[in-house]
Parts: sequence; structure tokens; C-alpha cells
Amino acid sequence: MSSSIRDNFCPKCGKPTDEAGLCTACKIGSVPWFTCDNRVKHTECPSCGAMKQANTWTDSEKTRAEIGPDLARTAVHFHPEVKKPTIDVTIDDLTINRSRANLKVRGLLYKNPVEGTCTTEIIWHKEQCDRCNRISGSYYEGVVQVRAEGRIPSNYETQMAGSIAQEVEDSLQAGGERLSFISDVTPSRDGIDITIGSQHIGQLICQRIVAQMGGRYTTHPKLVGEKNGRQLFRITYSVRLPRFQKYDVVKVKNRFLEVERVESRYVRAMDLTDGSPKSVRDDDVERIIGNARNAETALVAFSDGKTLGIMDPVTHKTSEFRAHAWMKVEAGDHVAILRDGDQLIIVR
Repeated sequence: MSSSIRDNFCPKCGKPTDEAGLCTACKIGSVPWFTCDNRVKHTECPSCGAMKQANTWTDSEKTRAEIGPDLARTAVHFHPEVKKPTIDVTIDDLTINRSRANLKVRGLLYKNPVEGTCTTEIIWHKEQCDRCNRISGSYYEGVVQVRAEGRIPSNYETQMAGSIAQEVEDSLQAGGERLSFISDVTPSRDGIDITIGSQHIGQLICQRIVAQMGGRYTTHPKLVGEKNGRQLFRITYSVRLPRFQKYDVVKVKNRFLEVERVESRYVRAMDLTDGSPKSVRDDDVERIIGNARNAETALVAFSDGKTLGIMDPVTHKTSEFRAHAWMKVEAGDHVAILRDGDQLIIVR
């Protein structure tokens, strides 16, 4: 034998061992196989429910009941030799700000099962998060001003711009950009002003509005101070919607066109006489008749395939119109109309 009889006995308790040194029982008895912190703390924003971890705020919709067990488990620290650890948790709420967690701890230490219990206190701490702190302090990095070229934006356009801005904010917040927020949306006499918390969201809002509604935008930075040696700017994003908007009915050389989109200085439209597509320079437009969204509804009194009889909803007089090839209507149907003075214009 290469080892002596004395080598097969535990030097602490004297019991036989399969290996040199302490026996398994003495190893387990001499090792603090887990420790438990007296308390753990959860920091949550009372305004938005965001939670703070290692000085970083993240949005969360978890309830206290969902957070508590995992938080209590962080109080337990295992010896490196412990395998397959498990922790069962029960929680009793003591006050609105304090709870007590009772933990039952199990594992394998040197291939032998071990079990123990401990108690830790959970502190539910409230602290305003970085985003809510900025919003409540009226912090902002820019304003998106939505206006229109040579006119006042319609209610539809301002609502559309506001919805686009909200979609951009939702997307950025879902992606973790907590400081890319909208702090205020203010209708003005000339359009709408959107106050934003980061330059990134301001740029994305402008790009999205122009992509969906046409027009252009420019940026106007203003130096407002310094922080940690860096210059701080606030940017005014000036969005200019086109002179014409979708569904505008315009008059060009005695023909009525319904605007479909505006590209640079050209208007893409549909000729309301024959339904054909047209492209005209915006300078060639004589005037705007109205917008099809605001059209009146008129009754088709008769239709013989070539001629339509349209009853004026105000005077109740019936006027004859040549049937449009792009419209399929019969007597008793209703059509949308706009007025150019005493003239009725069928738009849909």
C-alpha cells in the first residue's frame, strides 16, 4: 500500500475516510455553506413604476408580488462547492415599505444534501427616476414645430403629426431609450409644438412626419450652457408641411384635381373628370377648392349611365353632371361633393 492506515482516518473526528484529510461530515460542519444578508432593497419610481438596478433605471410592469421572491433570493450567497441550490420563499408584508421574507435553502455539498433557513427584510424604497425627474423639472432638449407652407395646418394634420410623434416615442421607449420622451404637445395658432427630451427623438419625429405627410424640416440649434465641459444645445426642429395636403381639391386650367401626394415642387393628383393621373407644378395651381375630408353628402337622384342627377343638399335642386368613368353609382346612392361658388364638384 502506498498510504498508511493513519492516512485513512479523519484528523478531526478520527473516523475512517476514503480520502486524505477531513471526512465529509467534518468538511460540511466546518464550512459556512451559505450566508444571508439581513436586508435587501428595491427602488421603484412612484410616478411610472420603473425600477433601479445598479444605478440604472429600467421600465417594469411587475407587481410587488412578482418582484419580492426573486429579490429575496438575492440575499443568499452560496459556498462555491454547493451544487444544485434551491431557495423557497414566503413573504409577509409588515408595512407599506417593509416586508419579511422567510427562506428555506437546500443544496448538495460534497455530494451530500444540506438544508437551512434564514430571514431577510425587504425594503420597498421610492425614488423618482431619471426620466420623471427630468419631466417634472421641465427639462427638454428641443421642440418640434409643425407648420405648413403658406397656410394653417388642418386639424387632421396636427392630429396626425401628434400620433406619429407618439408612435416614435413608444418605439424608442420599448427599445430602452428612457430619456427619449415627449414632455408636452401644445396646439398653437399656426400648428403644433412637440417638446422632446432628446435630440434623437426629435430627429426621428421629423423624419417620420415628412415621410408620411410630405414637406421638409430644418434644425436650429441654440447654445444654452455647458455641463462637464460639454456644450449643451437645445434644438428647434422646424417642420414645414407642403402647401397642399392629401385630398385637397385644386383648380388647374379649369380642371379640378384631387391631390394624392406632393413631391418637391410637383403635385401628383387625380383628374376628377376622367380619373386620370396628373402631375403639375404647384405654381400652376390656381386655388384650393377644399378638402375631400370635409365634403358634403349629396343624393344621386337619377343615373342613366352617362348622366347623373345630383340633388343639392342645401337647395334641394337637382343638377345634371356627366357620369365620371371612375365612379360606379346608381340612383339612390350618395356621393361626396365640394362647392366652388355655385358649382358643385363630385369628389367621391
